[in-house]
Amino acid sequence: MKKHLTLSNIIFAVFIVALIIPQTRIALQVALNKVKVFVMSPSELSEEDQLQLQPFQYQLTTLDGTAININVGDDKVTFISYWATWCPPCIAEMPSIVQLHEDYGTRVNFLLLTNEKPEKVKSFLSKKGYSLPIYRPAMNSPKELQLRSIPTNYIIDKTGKIIIKEIGAANWNSNKIRQILDENLQ
Repeated sequence: MKKHLTLSNIIFAVFIVALIIPQTRIALQVALNKVKVFVMSPSELSEEDQLQLQPFQYQLTTLDGTAININVGDDKVTFISYWATWCPPCIAEMPSIVQLHEDYGTRVNFLLLTNEKPEKVKSFLSKKGYSLPIYRPAMNSPKELQLRSIPTNYIIDKTGKIIIKEIGAANWNSNKIRQILDENLQ
């Protein structure tokens, strides 16, 4: 019993030290968030919690500096993710977003939004081998999409109704999400 207690104390101490050291902190946080992503799949909001957006054009800038407008709530399902390269939960859920984007392509508007410098984002994408539509907002988000933490992700149906809102890391490549998207793409 005493040997077991000592071993658990050592493991706990190593864990705490790993959280304190900056070089290991992010890697450990990403790993813990990956466990959450593995088990956490977002759910559709109840009918009374679904907010209706007026269709609008999201004014965005590509990582190369090109200004573009993308229609939201205008006959196309939209996936919006507010994220950052330094955010452990964002990093943890990114592989599931990449897979979802690869499978649904242009059938869904994928808007991954960040306020970081384009060079930093391009470096992150290159290092991870991701090919995603990343933009910088060139306007204030509608009040229904304003957030206080990242990652915050939304799925908006063809009519502009927010059917999913998820704060924190989640598995966006789950069967449940795919079923919701498939139903809304019909």
